Amino acid sequence: MMSLTEEDIKNRYITPALNKAGWENTCMRMEYYFTDGRIIIDGLKGKRAKGKKADYLLYYKDINTYNPIAIVEAKNNNHIASGGLQQAIEYGKILNIPFIYSSNGKSFVEYDMEEGKEKEFPMDEFPSPQQLWDRYKKHENITDSADKVLSESYFYKQGLNTPRYYQSIAVNKTVQAIANGSKKNLLVMATGTGKTFTAFHIIKKLRDCKIINKVLYLADRNILIDQTIKQDFKPFDNIMTQVKNKKLDSSYEIFMALYHQLAGEEGIEPFRQFKPEFFDLIIVDECHRGSAKENSLWRRILDYFSSAIKLGMTATPRQDADVDTFKYFGKPLYSYSLKDGIEDGFLAPYKVIRPFLNVDSGWRPDKRLLDENGEDLEDREYNAIDYDKNIKLQDRTRQVAERITKWLQDNGRMSKVIVFCVGQNHADTMRMELGNLNSDMKQKDERYVMRITGDDTVGKKQLDYFIDETSAYPVIATTSRLLSTGVDCKTVKLIVLDNNINSITEFKQIIGRGTRLKTDYDKWYFTIMDFRGNSRLFADEEFDGIPDEEIDETPCNVCGEFPCVCENTLKESTQNTNNVCDICEQTPCVCEQQPNKTIPVIGLGNVNVEIMGEQVRILDSHGKLITESLTDYSKKQITTICPNSEQFKQIWTNQLTRKEMLNKLDDYCISLKDLKTISSKEDWDDFDLLCHIAYDKKPLTRKERAENVKKRNYLNKYEGLAKEVISILLDKYEHSNIDAIEDLNILNVEPLQRIRRKDIFKAFGGKEKFTKAIEELKTEIFAA
Repeated sequence: MMSLTEEDIKNRYITPALNKAGWENTCMRMEYYFTDGRIIIDGLKGKRAKGKKADYLLYYKDINTYNPIAIVEAKNNNHIASGGLQQAIEYGKILNIPFIYSSNGKSFVEYDMEEGKEKEFPMDEFPSPQQLWDRYKKHENITDSADKVLSESYFYKQGLNTPRYYQSIAVNKTVQAIANGSKKNLLVMATGTGKTFTAFHIIKKLRDCKIINKVLYLADRNILIDQTIKQDFKPFDNIMTQVKNKKLDSSYEIFMALYHQLAGEEGIEPFRQFKPEFFDLIIVDECHRGSAKENSLWRRILDYFSSAIKLGMTATPRQDADVDTFKYFGKPLYSYSLKDGIEDGFLAPYKVIRPFLNVDSGWRPDKRLLDENGEDLEDREYNAIDYDKNIKLQDRTRQVAERITKWLQDNGRMSKVIVFCVGQNHADTMRMELGNLNSDMKQKDERYVMRITGDDTVGKKQLDYFIDETSAYPVIATTSRLLSTGVDCKTVKLIVLDNNINSITEFKQIIGRGTRLKTDYDKWYFTIMDFRGNSRLFADEEFDGIPDEEIDETPCNVCGEFPCVCENTLKESTQNTNNVCDICEQTPCVCEQQPNKTIPVIGLGNVNVEIMGEQVRILDSHGKLITESLTDYSKKQITTICPNSEQFKQIWTNQLTRKEMLNKLDDYCISLKDLKTISSKEDWDDFDLLCHIAYDKKPLTRKERAENVKKRNYLNKYEGLAKEVISILLDKYEHSNIDAIEDLNILNVEPLQRIRRKDIFKAFGGKEKFTKAIEELKTEIFAA
């Protein structure tokens, strides 16, 4: 029987069978990539792994509903009909698709995800759209109201992005739950995955189907409202208003408001200008804060509009002694994690640099050492938890600033950086040190380094410019808490942690500042430079999942109470009638440091502070941060591929097998450029670098390898032009790498370009013998 490719099978058999069953082309996506492909870190840049692609996605009615109900994988006619079923099932789980099919053009095999049953049937018996939709409705218990909203096409406008697969799942699950009568709902989506874009489509679908009309969108930071209005909610311009004063205009349909503006204070509560049944839907952004607290003043808003449907959205739900996101909103309808986003290639991966400072593990002051005020120091051992909270070592701040500056010099002086500090004073000291170390850049623009904190009005004015990807300045922002949440700075390439983080929720929020991808601005991944050991939290089971419990009983440093009671005392302590802390800009207050607390300062030159070493960690292919050193991890993976050095050499000297092995190293997230940086040996051949790491072989430079070939009189094997060409190729290898001499295009480069190609081949006895000579030269280069 004649062999047919997958394309032949699709064109001749599968597509006609689907069309015959009633699946019009408007109901099908073919060869559809639903992920972009994971970013593989490769030196300063990155490259993409192949994305996940479905042969067919089938939609009830049309593809603009973004609700696929079946997936079909095709195989050529050398496979059995079920040959593509396992892959289709894997994709079906990701895409939340219930009906899975595989075909080789002779028959279909169906797997029903709900029932777990598999069956085979002829090509002319594929179910119609209505038959599958009826089965789908039965599986999902879809009411007529949910049927209507799920069948509604998504909003589309030129220039507006179409939803990614996980966003459409989140939208469909939410509108289905609401249409079926659910009053409290929760979506958990990692930072950078488009929560407000998802919220827009939820509102639009529900409004188009007349399920809701009036909507209230609540947040606790100005920036969260401003970004949403200007970006994802822009199509609502004519029907949307931002609540800014105590007089509310009920003629609008979409209301954007800050909690404290709408809540006011006891006796003056602007939200009561509306009737309790005024809003149909209330969306709570970052719902792990504010209203998640049961006795919160802000909870009064949600309680007052008790008849409204509630939708909480967050990347970091909380469940601790004082705040329980799930208790109010329920378990998530859908979750899309940071790990998911990185694996799909929608979020930037990261690597961690962990410098070790000698004083961080313990430093005890000399009895003769006084602080800058001439005062004695408490005679005890200080460590990383104390610095910039109980004592300030200016030499330590200088060392941190020098390491950040070194990173900028290596990665681009205009790369955006956020430095998280212990408090506002620490942030200002860090700003000064970084400014002094980068004075040449500050001469070009004094905004090169800025402190952006809650009490710094000058710095806060620069926040929008720091966020704006088209604005070059500020480049470095030092902060304490202000930039930890809600700041959508897509081009941040370095996040520095020089503070002590104990909350997994806060840690996830901070890491989320770097997860946006912006490849058109050369942002492929981001780096976390951790000076305080916070990266231990990556190993926490809750880092990339839904927390079961998180209890932090540390008293608040402002009110001294646990749970924090700042919400009740803030008005007196800050004279802020909006009940929002002037320092951290949050309610309840989350300040780590009392704003007026004075601590002893040890001036420059009094303490020997140095970086004793550092560890580089990367994400493995399963999205887990590797806890061992990069070299140890690389050794383990290389020896898994090649158990011994002789086998490795055989693979390396063959261009095809070398490429296959380098692709495997990519799959293991091993970057040759990172390994070279760690070894500080750019002149080593890649072969020597990997053999040294994996098999403890003594490495040679490319120059040494080239010289060894000459010392063995290998060139005397040739005469005349052939000898000259081999000598030139050896020189090219010494100054480049083995790839340079394998490519025939090397003959187009000086000085070989001056020699006619046919003369070169003739000198070796023909093109084939020339190619053979290259292979022999490679073997000689890598000889022991």
